[in-house]
Amino acid sequence: MLIIPAIDLKDGACVRLRQGLMDDATVFSDDPVAMAAKWVEAGCRRLHLVDLNGAFEGQPVNGEVVTAIARRYPDLPIQIGGGIRSLETIEHYVRAGVSYVIIGTKAVKQPEFVGEACRAFPGKVIVGLDAKDGFVATDGWAEVSSVQAVDLARRFEADGVSAIVYTDIAKDGMMQGCNVEATVALANASRIPVIASGGIHNIGDIQKLLDTSTPGIIGAITGRAIYEGTLDVAEAQALCDLKFKDE
Repeated sequence: MLIIPAIDLKDGACVRLRQGLMDDATVFSDDPVAMAAKWVEAGCRRLHLVDLNGAFEGQPVNGEVVTAIARRYPDLPIQIGGGIRSLETIEHYVRAGVSYVIIGTKAVKQPEFVGEACRAFPGKVIVGLDAKDGFVATDGWAEVSSVQAVDLARRFEADGVSAIVYTDIAKDGMMQGCNVEATVALANASRIPVIASGGIHNIGDIQKLLDTSTPGIIGAITGRAIYEGTLDVAEAQALCDLKFKDE
């Protein structure tokens, strides 16, 4: 299982939100490239970038920062989400050196677009399912749909999606532990690998994910915890490596 540091971009800065609220943002750095370097030096093997402005505006806003990070670390897998709603945007990011694009809102509103994107860019597409009480939210979490996350995951099984990033909105940024039960249920409901996101506070939360022994959970995204120092990236990754070495 990979520990994946999150770099959330708002107005060119690295921030963290609480429960997806743009007016409840904490700025951690005005130099996201330097922040990426910090996590790379800590031994991370993948980065999770989010264009928060883009998620609300429906098109990339912080694309230059994303490109700068991808070009500085050409061998590091990078996944980007936020405002990705066209094949042209996906192509732009792929050309910039990004390994994976995360389709969120468009996957809910036009699920056929996911298959189209997977055919055009095989192996490059991740679906982001952000849920509140099990129902998927869209448009930067501003709207909650009537679609169940589990049902939507099954819908994408045949499309060739590389992974699903699953976030429980109620947990995100609150550092109260991730929704392990819902994450496991999603991983067991489809054949698509799942990346857990939202609420991770410390090494104990990583251990809880590992204790489920759910093979479909391939990663855990962490944000506020690593910025506020309640979770150490290197220590958490070492724990994951030890678990899978023993198995």
